[in-house]
Amino acid sequence: MMLDYPSLLLALGVSAACLMVTLFGTWYSRRTDSFLLTLVISLCLIVAGIVVYSRFTPQSGIAPAAIAYALLMGGFSTIYAASVQFRTGTPPWRLAGTLFFVSLALGLPLILVGLDGLGLMILNVLTAILLVGTGCQYWAARREAPGPLLGMVILYCVSGFSFALCAGVLIADGRLSLGEPPVNWAENLNIGICIAGMTGIGALSLALHQWRMAALHRHEAMTDALTGLLNRRALFDQYGGRRLNASTAVIVFDIDRFKLINDRFGHSAGDEVLKLFAQDMMAEMVPAATAARLGGEEFAMVVGEVMPGRAERIANAVRMRFAARDIVIDGKLLRCTVSAGVSVGTPEGQPFEAVLNLADGALYQAKDAGRDRVEIASYLRAIRPAPDSRTSA
Repeated sequence: MMLDYPSLLLALGVSAACLMVTLFGTWYSRRTDSFLLTLVISLCLIVAGIVVYSRFTPQSGIAPAAIAYALLMGGFSTIYAASVQFRTGTPPWRLAGTLFFVSLALGLPLILVGLDGLGLMILNVLTAILLVGTGCQYWAARREAPGPLLGMVILYCVSGFSFALCAGVLIADGRLSLGEPPVNWAENLNIGICIAGMTGIGALSLALHQWRMAALHRHEAMTDALTGLLNRRALFDQYGGRRLNASTAVIVFDIDRFKLINDRFGHSAGDEVLKLFAQDMMAEMVPAATAARLGGEEFAMVVGEVMPGRAERIANAVRMRFAARDIVIDGKLLRCTVSAGVSVGTPEGQPFEAVLNLADGALYQAKDAGRDRVEIASYLRAIRPAPDSRTSA
């Protein structure tokens, strides 16, 4: 036996409430993806709207319809704002508020003057637009997690289409005043699709959250927490198995007398110097380049598509920028310098580790020659130990 309309509404409300509790628990456990909290708030409004709408009867008057309209439009506006928040990271409340007040202006006055049928037509049309728009926002962000996001796009668009069907049936019926909720095949189909859609969207939202958490953990594992550059592991994962040709260079930087900075001013001052040097490296980066912190005060830059002498000019630009920087520690002006070694791959290709070791050997030469300078590796020179096996100078 088919369920009657009030029973379907109850099932929809229970489904939305369960999804709301699940998403809240997921957000509360980590409090990272704030768009989940925005979805929880939207579902809270929608559940309240469904409960109030179920009280809309010929005896109740238009008050439940008006309140339900406001709650539902607030909920669907917030769902759209959550998708924009997911894609852009911007706070959702200004957008949600703007959409909410626009939707109120379009439909609520009609319900208040007794044209509840026309008001419900507008509600269904606006909801369809918001849900399809939500799907479009997730579609625009699909590269982040193609599987879950494609599923969410489909479910939001199908749900939006079901609301458009409801609007179409009401328009075809032509009654501007109803006095009670419309009951027809489109409404029943809409509720069924929304129940199934909420289940699917909930599961995919959780999968998306897990996808993002895994990506965050991968990023943290490959990033130097202090400077935001790649760490040594990430650099070797990217280049460790590659052979570098004559158009690719490796530059190794080492901050001069860094131990003295730590001893005199403390490790917090040393950390600040490291962060400032990382900024100077990034300021001189070219498009085909990768920067990393190898450890301690040692950094590396891999530069691709370089012409002869280009890597040396980049290294000198970083060196001069850092030397010209005024660093204020405890009210005292500190000037720091950096030395660098440059090595270029060979026409036949040379393993990344070998090119890195040659650049490190050239760095030794710069240190021995007085620091604050750039030296170019000579392939006739014996290869020195790898960067992580020597002490800071």
